[in-house]
Amino acid sequence: MTRLLLLAFVAVFLAPIAVSAALYGLFNDIADWRNADRSSAGLLPPAAARPGAVVRIFSARTVSWRGIIASHSWVVIKAPGARAYRRFDYTAWGMPIWVDRFVPDGRWFGSAPEVIFAADGPEAERMLPRIEAAITGYRYARLGDYRLWPGPNSNTFVATVMNAVPEMRASLPPTAIGKDFPYDGRWVGLTPSGTGARVNLGGYLGLTVGWVEGIEVNILGAVAGLDIRRPGVKLPGLGRIGI
Repeated sequence: MTRLLLLAFVAVFLAPIAVSAALYGLFNDIADWRNADRSSAGLLPPAAARPGAVVRIFSARTVSWRGIIASHSWVVIKAPGARAYRRFDYTAWGMPIWVDRFVPDGRWFGSAPEVIFAADGPEAERMLPRIEAAITGYRYARLGDYRLWPGPNSNTFVATVMNAVPEMRASLPPTAIGKDFPYDGRWVGLTPSGTGARVNLGGYLGLTVGWVEGIEVNILGAVAGLDIRRPGVKLPGLGRIGI
């Protein structure tokens, strides 16, 4: 049994990270992150062309070698009639919560983002007060609160926002290390979507079971599991693979 468990751990956790590292070495050609592309990825139209409210959750592979295993997430909103989007990032430098520091749908130092959640019009407008309240009341907003691992980091911040709006019915990717950090101080509770439950020991070890989140096992921040709602597998480093 011990041998089988060790083999399963290698196959499910270590092997995917090794494959991700190999892919990074083959296809990553960013020599200096300071000069990396941070331009728009073309995922949002001009704000003036979208008169209604907008809510987006984006995620992209993070900077340098850390992108082998981790991604960075952020929130973009726009109020009805507003002529500009507002982007919120939680980072390790400066004041933790940056507002409009980067292009709303910009590449994260060369990595193109993916859309994790999207809402427009009246649906998005109903979400805005709770999103803004979650950002304003974020408990880790002081200098020195940010921790790369196991959290609170950018993914913890976005998970907190998503928890405030469970009808988003979305889940951050398994590469979003820190998303399982207990941002509310509770080690046992509901998932951000409200469709399941999770147990988490300070972000180091945990189990999540939910309709939206699927089944996820967290070991030292690395997440592996199954997506039930949209059949697929979740692997450390490689992310979600499936429909």
